[in-house]
This record gives sequence, structure tokens and C-alpha cells, in this order.
Amino acid sequence: MSRPGADEPAARAGGRWRRRMAGLDARYWRLWGAVASSNLGDGLVSLALPWLASLLTRDALAIAGVALASRLPWLVFSLQAGGLTDRFDRRRLMVAANSLRAVIATGLSAAILLDVASLPLLYLAAFGLGMCEVVFDNTSQALLPSLVPRANLERANGNLMGAQMVIADFVARPVAGALVGVALSLPFAIDAATAAVSAALIAAIPGRFRTPQPDAGDRPSMRTQIAEGLRWLWRHRLLRVLALALAAMNGIAAATMATFVLFAQELLHLDGLGFGLLLATGSLGGLLGSVLAPSLTARLGSGRSLVLTVAAPILGFAVIALTSSPVLAGVAFAVYSFTAVTWNVVTVSLRQTLIPDDLLGRVNSVYRFFGWGVMPLGTLFGGGLVRLVEETASRPAGLRAPFAFAAAVHVALLATASPRLTQTAIDRAKAAAPPG
Repeated sequence: MSRPGADEPAARAGGRWRRRMAGLDARYWRLWGAVASSNLGDGLVSLALPWLASLLTRDALAIAGVALASRLPWLVFSLQAGGLTDRFDRRRLMVAANSLRAVIATGLSAAILLDVASLPLLYLAAFGLGMCEVVFDNTSQALLPSLVPRANLERANGNLMGAQMVIADFVARPVAGALVGVALSLPFAIDAATAAVSAALIAAIPGRFRTPQPDAGDRPSMRTQIAEGLRWLWRHRLLRVLALALAAMNGIAAATMATFVLFAQELLHLDGLGFGLLLATGSLGGLLGSVLAPSLTARLGSGRSLVLTVAAPILGFAVIALTSSPVLAGVAFAVYSFTAVTWNVVTVSLRQTLIPDDLLGRVNSVYRFFGWGVMPLGTLFGGGLVRLVEETASRPAGLRAPFAFAAAVHVALLATASPRLTQTAIDRAKAAAPPG
């Protein structure tokens, strides 16, 4: 016989779960499933591509080129993707993007099986997969506010980002690390299948998701629409600061990840499975961020939470720059991942609240043009920095240099951007937002 009150913790936990899920209907969960499925493939490919490149060459700059190719679409196509998001049905765009992704991944898997894979082919495939990612990710963020009440946006975004961290990092990356030891083609074949499943789930969401359009004769050109989104963002003081801060953080993060596979192999002495586990362990912080971000912002406020996400990576990057321990590197990576996901939960929800729906796709794409478009430049910088330092000092010093530089960048951001990310500025921007 149980004692009185023994079931109260379980009841409280069940109540918290029901409150967390309240207001999220079947349409949202189809989107959630599609994003989760797509991120399973993303996680497999994010490990398999650089690992395959490291088998073809040991040149840091050449390996960084794979990451450069996958991120270059954010620089060259994100603005156009935003225009497409506000011009066409958002659900159909997402279906088309992941259908094309399935085709590209199938082709790359076949090339590996036929032993015709090469660095130029990897660059081309990475670029094509990146183009699909730009359209899918930008459009999914614009679609979400049509499925979820504004009051539930932080919870909905937290659930999505939590799924991304669990599936892409805890599941996909260790699995990818094991798969590359069995057959290099397998991660790409599975990516093709998960992209197809994702497209099918999006296609199953009922309704039309196209913003009202002017008559064909009155419709402005794509360039005019993109310029409207750019002007709107640049005039919005808070979002402008957030976009520029994100550009600095993402650019330097891309520099650290450009040759991270070489850091893991040569300084941490990890094999493919170990590398996958390192990324998964580090991403535990990201999972915690996705779960705790709404509570953290409720306790600290959005302003202080954002300042914390700028400050904490200073320690994380500094530890990685100095350590040769996989355990310490994993813990430090977890600190960074926690802050990155917390930043995303807060700022994505802010954008979805502050930007009018008919501009959401374009302004989002401009924001991500700054925040993600700089990543290919950061990747190129990271590869070049490693080569420069290893030629003037040593190979280990070169592989550590991007992390030391990243810590310095976050110190500079803490001094410059943080004073502008106050709770007063956020509250003022919310008060001026269009009604939801």
C-alpha cells in the first residue's frame, strides 16, 4: 500500500507536461515530426561529410571547404529564400526543399558506393544540401506562428530545438560515427529517407499558408520585396543589434567547427564513434537549453538571459583551446551549446512576435543573412587561421587557435552588444509589435 502523497511528484510532473503541451495541436506536431526527421538526416551528414573529406585529404583548408560549401547558401540565397517564403505557399516550399534534398543525398550515396566520390563532388553536394536547408529552415520559422498562438511560441520553439538537439546530436552523430566505420554511403542513404519522411509530414498539414498577395500587375519585384525586408530590419534597433551580434557569434563558431574533425582526431585522439560521442555529449547543454530556456527567461528576463549567452562561451572556448581531454572538451562544448540554444529560443520567439506576418519570411531571411551568411566566411577564416598558425608555430597550436580567437570575440561582444540587450529595450519593442 502506498503512503499518502506518494504519487504527488508524478502528478506534478504530469501537470507540468500537460501545461507544456497545451495549445499545440496536431498541425504543430506534424511540423515537429518533420523538423525532427529532417534533423536526423542533418546530424548524420554533419559528421559524415567532414569525416569523408578527412579521408580524401589532411589539408585543413580543403576540409574547411566542405563546411564552407554547406554554409555558402546562407550568404548567397537566404534573401531570395525569404522572398519565396512570403510569395508562395510555405507548406509547399518545405515539401519541395526536402524532396530535392532526398534526391541529392541519394546521388551522393550512390557516388560513394561506386567509388567515384571526390572533394569537388563533396563541395557540390554540400552546397546543394545547404540550399535545401536554407529554404526549409527559413520557411519553417515563418510557418510556425500560423500553427501556434503567440503565447505558446517560446514553448513551441523550445520543443522544436530540443528535438533538433536530441535527434541530430544525441542520436544521429554517434550513429553516424558508427556507420562511417561500416559503410560511408549509409549516412547519406538514411539522410535521403529522412528527408522524404519530412516532406511527407509537411504535406500532411492541412490548409494553405500563403500571405495575401497583390494582383499580378501590382506585385512588386522580388528585389523590391527583399529590399523592404532589409529596410524594416535595419530600422528596428533591437533586431538590428541581435542580427549583428548573431553574425559575430556564428561566424566565429563556424571558424572553430571548420577543422574540429582534425582537432578531435589529432589532439583528442578520437575515432569516428568517439567524435560522434564528443559532439553528442557537448550537445547535452543544447538539450538543457531547449528545456530550460523558457524558465530561465521567466526568472532572469530575456535581457539578462541574452547577456548570459554572450558571456558563458568565453569559458567554454578557452577550455577547449587549452585542453587535450575529450571529457573536458565535451563539457566545454556543452556550455557553448546551452548558450547557443537559449539564445535561439529567446530570439526566434522575439522575431516571431515583433515582425508582421506579411514580412516575416523576408525579415527572417535578412536576419539570417547576417547571422548565417557570415558562417561560410567564418569557415574560410578558421581554415586559414589553422594553416597560418601551423606554418608559423606548430600544427597543435594551429588547431587550437580558432578556439582562443573565439573566446576573445565573445569578450568583445560582451563589452559592446550586451549593454544594448536590456529588458527595457525588449519590453519597448514588444509594446510596439503588431497585434497577434
